Amino acid sequence: MIIPKSLEEIAELVEGPDKLVLFFTAGWCGDCRFIHPQMPEIEAENDSFVFVEVDRDKYMPLAQKWDIFGIPSFVVTQNGKELGRLVNKDRKTKDEINQFLASLG
Repeated sequence: MIIPKSLEEIAELVEGPDKLVLFFTAGWCGDCRFIHPQMPEIEAENDSFVFVEVDRDKYMPLAQKWDIFGIPSFVVTQNGKELGRLVNKDRKTKDEINQFLASLG
């Protein structure tokens, strides 16, 4: 999983050709800590995607711009366009995330 060091790095990744999964999270978020240990398995099972961990608190302007109000949340982009999002305030399960990603092919 890529952990970006700047907004510019995130922007560069979003504009790229890869199917990018932006995983919005925060250290204080219990639901984020619940799913975080399963992320390596989710990545391995969805190897056509590139995963990027975005600290919502560190990148609050980006989270606000993209309407990320509940975390953990997942936004998939490719070539600067949003392909899909799993954004709500609910706890996500591994199966739910895998189904969401499978729906985006």
